[in-house]
Amino acid sequence: MELNTKSRTEPLVEVKDLVKYYGDRLAVDNISFEVGRGEILGFLGPNGAGKTTTMRIITGYMPPTRGEVKVCGIDVLEKPVEAKRLIGYLPENPPVYSDMTVISYLKFVARLKRVPRNKIKERLDFVLEKCGLKDVKGRIIGNLSRGYRQRVGIAQAIIHDPQIMIFDEPTVGLDPQQVVEIRNLIKEISKDKTVILSTHILSEVTKICNRVIIISGGRLVFSEYLDRIGAIEGRRKFLFWFSNPTEAQTAYNTISDMGLKKIKDVKLEDSKISILSEDDIRKDLIKDLLSKAGVVPIKVDEEVPSLEEVYLKVVSGANPQE
Repeated sequence: MELNTKSRTEPLVEVKDLVKYYGDRLAVDNISFEVGRGEILGFLGPNGAGKTTTMRIITGYMPPTRGEVKVCGIDVLEKPVEAKRLIGYLPENPPVYSDMTVISYLKFVARLKRVPRNKIKERLDFVLEKCGLKDVKGRIIGNLSRGYRQRVGIAQAIIHDPQIMIFDEPTVGLDPQQVVEIRNLIKEISKDKTVILSTHILSEVTKICNRVIIISGGRLVFSEYLDRIGAIEGRRKFLFWFSNPTEAQTAYNTISDMGLKKIKDVKLEDSKISILSEDDIRKDLIKDLLSKAGVVPIKVDEEVPSLEEVYLKVVSGANPQE
């Protein structure tokens, strides 16, 4: 399977030939990909696949054994301080001080991340508003619920207005309402920026991300935009519904008789036909051909495998011994 590792927009994160060993154990095996401006990338894989290690390398918290990482064109290894100013990072366990108040902690982080003195109040007001923390800003962090502590973690990650945000399991342990709130928050703050989101909750990826990468055994085994998952094997399956079986039969005969090379299979079922085609054929082209034959479908769909199906397939294929 060919991996689509290039971004559609200006790449803000560029990872090239990344390798990481822990002693003799290979944790990250020659990974390369880009993430573009405005993209929310779902970073998926089984436990121990190398996700957290990769994110730590991108954020500059851990050096690779070899390889290159650039953020906004800046090499993370050569200029780590400059690069880190462009990144907001939320690890799985947010780095908060439980004995501080929310506002005191965020002021401390703002100074630590070198937010200009004349901009600190503006940034504090922004993150308190966006993260829904205004009503608890004077409370001790250790006394807050898990959901509010997670909000504080996100606030510290974005207080310096980073171009790139990396979130590791941002919704773990949250109740359904808190999950929705955090999801909406990430969508809101991601505009014109780049987000890399690691999670085990596949349904969250489909609701928030526009692209997904899967790694397994330290290797990149899948990379694609969610709107192209239907074409992951170079094939697409379209379903055309008609008003009655007679129209469907006419449509079936029309497509079958044309002998188009890019149409691999046509099946008739009552008032519906299914067409298996090569990736680059457009359903509008098929509709035009049918219209010229005097049959117009009342409904057209593309049968797309679920992210769960794709995930299980590529991970099991990457680990046939399991």
